[in-house]
Amino acid sequence: MGKSKCRAALMDQKGNIEKEFFFENNQKGIQHLTSLLTSEDQVVMESTANLWLNLYESLEDKKIKVVLANPMKTKAIASARVKTDKVDAKILAHLLRADLVAESYVPPKQMREIRALVRHRLSLMKMRTMVKNKIHALIDKYGYRCEFSDMFGVSGLKWLKTLELNKLDGLVFGNHLSHIELINLQIEKTDEAIRECACEDEDVRLLLSLPGVDVRTALLLKSEIGPIGRFGDYKKLVSWAGLAPRVYQLGGVLWNGGIAHEGSGVLRWAMVEAAMTAVRCDEKFGVFYGRVKARRGGQKAVVAVANKMLKVVWVMLTRREAYSGVNKRLYEEKLNRVGFDM
Repeated sequence: MGKSKCRAALMDQKGNIEKEFFFENNQKGIQHLTSLLTSEDQVVMESTANLWLNLYESLEDKKIKVVLANPMKTKAIASARVKTDKVDAKILAHLLRADLVAESYVPPKQMREIRALVRHRLSLMKMRTMVKNKIHALIDKYGYRCEFSDMFGVSGLKWLKTLELNKLDGLVFGNHLSHIELINLQIEKTDEAIRECACEDEDVRLLLSLPGVDVRTALLLKSEIGPIGRFGDYKKLVSWAGLAPRVYQLGGVLWNGGIAHEGSGVLRWAMVEAAMTAVRCDEKFGVFYGRVKARRGGQKAVVAVANKMLKVVWVMLTRREAYSGVNKRLYEEKLNRVGFDM
């Protein structure tokens, strides 16, 4: 699939190509493709950034079965010496006919929208951090030192607006401050939308009982994981998140390496962030962290806690139970902030 054009190959049940053509990746081109298909047909398509989404949703609306192929795990495509849209389309069609497609999970439409909302907030946070770093650089250039605990809090922002810089630096500095205030407003609006989505979700209610998990993290976990039933056990969930160690074997010797860094990078990041908070406010995770840190260092210990917490998440969502070591007072505060009924 391309940004402007896509290649299609229509194949019959015997493997014969009936028609090949390009179509535009817009509403007109997609309508042309869907007009050639019926609800009895099956479609396979590559997962390429977000270029597949409009076509997928159009086929979904037409009740046409769609399989989203993972191009990195479809070896016939990933390792092909000749790689063109025409070749890929034929290979995918043959693989679908033989039921050999390495399929990517696609959550329901409502969950895709929630996932996009939560990821949007993450992008706003990254953007704000980038602007803050630029402000820090200008302050350091002039030797100013902030006496407030939070330079970008209410008092800190007032102080920043009083600083004197030269004309050009002052212009850039003012733009950065305006940008920070705008992003703060956008984050507030996004947080409000997240709370509205979260207060209707029972999985979020359960996840809030876990230390280190606030409403944004809980909704992120729910949107990234999807239905917990698609993971047969906690090992599959941890592996999918890329938090499982790689396993190596040489002869009769077996040993573990670093984590795989595969699967959902967003989920992996969220679990590590939650783990860093959990080791400070939960005795069980704190003790476990200390034990691993003594042997392998702090960074690996945090990852080990994230791994352990994700196993707990699987158990909680599978058994429909809150965290066994929940701090009831903090849990009730979280539920009140979100708006859950007690």
